[in-house]
Amino acid sequence: MEQPLNDEHYMRLALAEAQHAFEQDEVPVGAIIVARNQVIARGHNLCERLHDFTAHAEMQAFTAASEFLGGKHLNQCTLYVTLEPCPMCAGAAFWTRVGRIVYGASDEKRGFQRWSSHAEHRLVHPKTVVDGGILKEECSSLIQSFFASKRKKLT
Repeated sequence: MEQPLNDEHYMRLALAEAQHAFEQDEVPVGAIIVARNQVIARGHNLCERLHDFTAHAEMQAFTAASEFLGGKHLNQCTLYVTLEPCPMCAGAAFWTRVGRIVYGASDEKRGFQRWSSHAEHRLVHPKTVVDGGILKEECSSLIQSFFASKRKKLT
């Protein structure tokens, strides 16, 4: 019987998506969605390219996964994303009913956990399992490198 792949494997695939974003001068966040050990969707930030602040990696992946499955509910899926989702993406995750969210680096300023510390303000679906910190050093390093290069260009 085939052994299920682990969270680190899938996060590395999300990191590859983040690297694509980095190479396109987008904030390097990548996401994949997995169902039954199969990658069914991929996405990375496209905000600059599309001139759209809602074109986050998670949003791209949600749309692709829903198209793949032919439905809007992703309760049997896991979202892997390199950066803790923002409140907008967490809200979208709520509506998709994604079964699990696994993120790499925490986002102390804009991450959804900061905004949903009370049950009445919960931004993800109550049945969604959330795990953070998977390959957090690699995920953080890519984002830090991106913004360091931006600051260097300004000087």
